[in-house]
Amino acid sequence: MKKFFLCTALALSVLQFASAQKQDTCKPINLICDHLVKPLGIDNPSPRLSWMLDDSRKGARQTAYQIVVGCDSLEVVNGKGKVWDTGKKNSDDILINYSGQALQPFTKYYWKVNVWDKDGVNSSSDISCFETGMMEMKNWQGAWIGDNRDIDYKPAPYFRKTFEAKKKIKSARAYIAVAGLYELYLNGTKIGNHRLDPLYTRFDRRNFYVTYDVTAQLQQGKNAIGVLLGNGWYNHQSMAVWDFHRAPWRNRPTFCMDLRITYEDGTVEVIPTERDWKTSSGALIFNSIYTAEHYDARLEQKDWSTANFDDSKWHGVGYRGVPSLNVVSQQVQPIRAVETIPVKTLKKFNDSTYVFDFARNMAGVTRIKVSGEEGTIVRIKHGERIYDNGRVNTSNIDVYHRPIDDSDPFQTDILILSGKGEDEFMARFNYKGFRYVEVTSNKPITLNENSLTAYFTHSDVPQKGEINTSNTLINRLWWATNNAYLSNLMGYPTDCPQREKNGWTGDGHFAIETALYNYDGITVYEKWLADHRDEQQPNGVLPDIIPTGGWGYGTDNGLDWTSTIAIIPWNIYMFYGDSKLLADCYENIKRYVNYVDRTSPNGLTSWGRGDWVPVKSGSSKELTSSVYFYVDTKILANAAKLFNKQEDYTYYTALTEKIKNAINAKFLNQDTGIYASGVQTELSVPLMWGIVPEDVKKKVVKNLAKKVEEAGFHLDVGVLGAKAILNALSENGEAETAYKVAAQDTYPSWGCWIANGATTLLENWDLKATRDISDNHMMFGEIGGWFYKGLGGIFPDPQKPGFKHILLRPNFPTGLNQFEAKHQSPYGEICSKWERKKNIILYTIKVPANSSATLYLPDNIKGEERTIELEAGEYNFKFKLK
Repeated sequence: MKKFFLCTALALSVLQFASAQKQDTCKPINLICDHLVKPLGIDNPSPRLSWMLDDSRKGARQTAYQIVVGCDSLEVVNGKGKVWDTGKKNSDDILINYSGQALQPFTKYYWKVNVWDKDGVNSSSDISCFETGMMEMKNWQGAWIGDNRDIDYKPAPYFRKTFEAKKKIKSARAYIAVAGLYELYLNGTKIGNHRLDPLYTRFDRRNFYVTYDVTAQLQQGKNAIGVLLGNGWYNHQSMAVWDFHRAPWRNRPTFCMDLRITYEDGTVEVIPTERDWKTSSGALIFNSIYTAEHYDARLEQKDWSTANFDDSKWHGVGYRGVPSLNVVSQQVQPIRAVETIPVKTLKKFNDSTYVFDFARNMAGVTRIKVSGEEGTIVRIKHGERIYDNGRVNTSNIDVYHRPIDDSDPFQTDILILSGKGEDEFMARFNYKGFRYVEVTSNKPITLNENSLTAYFTHSDVPQKGEINTSNTLINRLWWATNNAYLSNLMGYPTDCPQREKNGWTGDGHFAIETALYNYDGITVYEKWLADHRDEQQPNGVLPDIIPTGGWGYGTDNGLDWTSTIAIIPWNIYMFYGDSKLLADCYENIKRYVNYVDRTSPNGLTSWGRGDWVPVKSGSSKELTSSVYFYVDTKILANAAKLFNKQEDYTYYTALTEKIKNAINAKFLNQDTGIYASGVQTELSVPLMWGIVPEDVKKKVVKNLAKKVEEAGFHLDVGVLGAKAILNALSENGEAETAYKVAAQDTYPSWGCWIANGATTLLENWDLKATRDISDNHMMFGEIGGWFYKGLGGIFPDPQKPGFKHILLRPNFPTGLNQFEAKHQSPYGEICSKWERKKNIILYTIKVPANSSATLYLPDNIKGEERTIELEAGEYNFKFKLK
């Protein structure tokens, strides 16, 4: 039986909606286009327009909307949309695909939303905008140019061009497409704050261009454009086991650019890349995305990107072939130096050896300021560990580096001093994973705590979630998980920011819920799944690192890893209510599932890597890989239903049942409730992913809880079990057991790392392990999402995704006295907050406007009613514990 709002049969009192703020109005806010705020240079002919409601009243909801789009901002402000006017639509939808007049390239569009609230009262948003870019390849005027050097030439190429702007400038846009990396300058000023742009793609199949508003950097009269190119993943000169130096696309960096100027009189002039540009080498004498950068300050050409620079010694450029015929706009949250981190401690060994400790592990770069004799060689070595003598130790992370000589040391920038006062250096086209930095020199230098600064660098995704608890260990673990996640988000999710920097597919989907509860990462995942589509073989097979230069199509690149193709689009749909990525990947998921179906006709498969880096117990790879085969097929069936593909829905629904039955027939002992050999992973994976028959579920979860208890509430799992175990317990009546595992602080556990000083997640449970020992890894990262689910109980409803309807299943485990989870959903903030007062739970819920929720009470709460339906608003409950 369900009851709306009040549940009097529960020996509890409910304090109905009470807010210090009195609000009787509704306003649409947070207008975004393709999940970005006022984006420039979009190519999508049907961009997604979305908003949320600012309305704190109980039961707040939208009953109708109207979208108005036009090219005249004043007309749009006044409610006129010559480009698109939806009219009043009786709907509570807040994400709408544009379907007005065909969008034109290089055009700024203004838009606003009118909404009608629960009482039928109309209100309007502030005006917003988006601007189109090239839209099609044919609109480029520039040529792809390069410096005519070969792939092994180490110094980076600098390019420049001067031009005259003869009239008064109204606006200007720079469109720059690069194979490699770049920095763009106008009149001596660096444009934008992006780093490692453009993002890494399969360069011979897709290239990005980036759009900048450069109106403020241009002037009437003489101007200069400067471009510095880096190798990135396009021209991988460092040797490592991943063979990126053999990538099929590998070439000297190249770029194409259009500088489009609109004058006050309405005329347009385009300054394109052509053979009239000039090029030179300079101070950046080597750059590698994998290892480091080398910079000779003696070779600096001061003011090289200004109009009056003497470039008479520079050389001509040459045409280059287009890297791919698919050059598209980079509509992704960019990589930035997001956080500045000062030195915590400095140890001076002598006047040429210093070690800096930043007291936290991170991905990023350092900036050094140092003076010294001309020609002094300064080495800046970055690492996660130190030897007993205090020097930096990189032996845990340099194991896959294969240098041919000593000219390319791992994670070690090299700076050659100019001798002309203080030199300043920060790597432009590289990043590292580190906590410690060792600076050595071949001649005496003087450094102090202010000589070195670190910059935590990652995709600058907005934070969407927050956890606060009475358990300090949990708080620190949540923070460390986020540090590891961000350290491994560089336009695609990576495994580690130092040893590999690879887009391991398994690591990506193990951590997807942690990612989406905590950060607004949809643009990054849309980009990465496009990489998946670029890499997929015609037969459906995917490599297990994406993008790849060829490595990863081995024998183990199977379902437990490459299920990213299904799991991530489905989770994006669950968290955002946006089905575009799922639709874009539908045929790819289908090809993938069909491949496994053809090669595993009995419904079982061993294709995969298995439970990677377990504590001690191995698990059946056939069991776990077959479960992921089921997961992918079920997602495909659900997507077929969503997209009205009835024939597919029927076929793949039947296939999911076939796989489930095959798994249970081979691995489940119905009498004992044990799967396979009964280790933690083998019990938790079928539980979490819905394989276990209902009539056996209690036996299986009791067996799992017993296994955990026998281990002293410690883990005995690898990556697959780490993804599943806490969910399997907390979602099946064993939340107390799950919490004891999550809050454990001795080996083996997540908390053991934190108790021993870790500020990120590690690659191995064993602190004394001798392999798989990166100190900044994301593959065990599910716990950061579990806090929202297992303690806060915040789940999206598959029937009304995007948190249109929220499933609230909180747990109140013994030993935790206070807990709060906040998540900024597409509808607004969801809050699940509780406090224990002896045998009383004070529970606060916030349901955002235009959303609703169902609260499911756990078994340790007294009372008869187990569910409570909630509309938008804030609620305070008082529950009695049994």
